[in-house]
Amino acid sequence: MISVEEALAHCLALAVPLPIEPVALRHAAGRYMPHPATALRDQPPFAASAMDGYAILGDHRPGAKFEIVGEAGAGHACAHPVGPGQAVRIFTGAPVPEGATRVVIQEDVTAAGGWITLGARADSAANIRPQGQDFPAGAQLGPRLLRPNDLALLAAMNVAQVPVSRRPVVAIVATGDELVVPGDSPAPDQIIASNSYALAAMVEAAGGIARLMPIARDRAAELRCVLEMSLDADLIVTIGGASVGDHDLVAGVSEAMGIERSFWKIAMRPGKPLMAGHIHGKPLLGLPGNPVSAIVCGHLFLLPMLRAMLGQPAPAPQTRTAVLAVDLPANGPRAHYMRARLSPAGITPFDRQDSALLTILTEADALLIRPVGSGAQPAGTLADYLPL
Repeated sequence: MISVEEALAHCLALAVPLPIEPVALRHAAGRYMPHPATALRDQPPFAASAMDGYAILGDHRPGAKFEIVGEAGAGHACAHPVGPGQAVRIFTGAPVPEGATRVVIQEDVTAAGGWITLGARADSAANIRPQGQDFPAGAQLGPRLLRPNDLALLAAMNVAQVPVSRRPVVAIVATGDELVVPGDSPAPDQIIASNSYALAAMVEAAGGIARLMPIARDRAAELRCVLEMSLDADLIVTIGGASVGDHDLVAGVSEAMGIERSFWKIAMRPGKPLMAGHIHGKPLLGLPGNPVSAIVCGHLFLLPMLRAMLGQPAPAPQTRTAVLAVDLPANGPRAHYMRARLSPAGITPFDRQDSALLTILTEADALLIRPVGSGAQPAGTLADYLPL
């Protein structure tokens, strides 16, 4: 068995960054932009009024009068410059006319007969947003998985086409005679395939495209057929069948297909029977069949592989620290990723850690990490965890 860290290094070595493709801004949400985008103009592109009111020149005391010589609205600049004793009616977002140095808000003036008079409450605030206040032309938005807010910024930068990494296509292959898809009528000795749906959602949330393949039954020819159908994907993920039982066929069938195996079995729980390698030039990740084991390994190995394929510079899981809310006994020879709950008191692992208990995983918001051979830890000790 190898360590979790060694296994992750092998998995990342299998994940080659995918090509970059341009997409329209409208369709860039959820895509990874591996290179900075550059603003093509200032924002705002002109000095703009921050309020509805009147643009004037200079600072004046209450009672001062100004002749209204024009009007400026959003998208409609006033060509008339503002001189001493003059004012331009202006609305929020409109370009400030030449010569104006201040916008007096409309609540602080009295308007009558083409003139305005400053009221007693008029302050000296400029109420003008300078050109380039938000960002100047040439400013950059760094590499990132694009969120809706990022799209607003890119639009303001006048970026219409965004170069993004191609979405990794992930073929997910569940194995086993015991499985049926949700909605089917299982026999008394069958169960519902659940892992595929969690893993597919994880893939899509990370920016990939999940392809649920037909369930491969416990026959070598059928598994080989499904694996061959998956070879046009960027990453093949099998679920189950990677252990040593008579019906665990993934290792044998993949060997017959010429897999170049990177490793098999890791010093971890849940998730010991993990494997990875290259098959016909495509990376293959063999996950355990137990639901919690498959999903935990998905967080630790599958998602980092996807991030690496998208070109993200730090694809490994990012741990955080929290105070233990309870005492913990010593850990054994395998790293233990315990389902846990975060609270103001700290982090608390669930009492039940069986790898078949999806209900516990659903209630967990963290994986508490117990390193190999770590000693007993009292409450109040800092511990590493991964957020879920």
